[in-house]
Amino acid sequence: MDSLRVMVVEDSGITAKKLTVMLERLGHEVVCVANSGLQAIEMFQEHRPDMVTMDITMPDMDGIEATRKILDISPQALIIMVTSHGQEQMVMDAIDAGAKGYVLKPVKQEKLAEHINTVIERYGT
Repeated sequence: MDSLRVMVVEDSGITAKKLTVMLERLGHEVVCVANSGLQAIEMFQEHRPDMVTMDITMPDMDGIEATRKILDISPQALIIMVTSHGQEQMVMDAIDAGAKGYVLKPVKQEKLAEHINTVIERYGT
């Protein structure tokens, strides 16, 4: 798999750092980290990453609404939701909004790689 330019959207600094480290270990470049839905939209427009990992529950705008708005800007955007157990309905809402997949917290590097590969195989970059 080729190296991707990835934007991490996560309001927990610790989780954002863990995702960044995992993505870099997988050979990808984290081009920016956003800690809210509104910031994610701004940074997406500025950096135009190949892929986005999107938290669902965040202040000011949740990941589902941010996903909708990013896809309004760039319909081909590849967004993978990062979610906690027990948020199944929110995951379905995110998929309905256009997210291409999801991974459960706590995120394991192998699972993250698996989901990224599946999205790239299915939708390309």
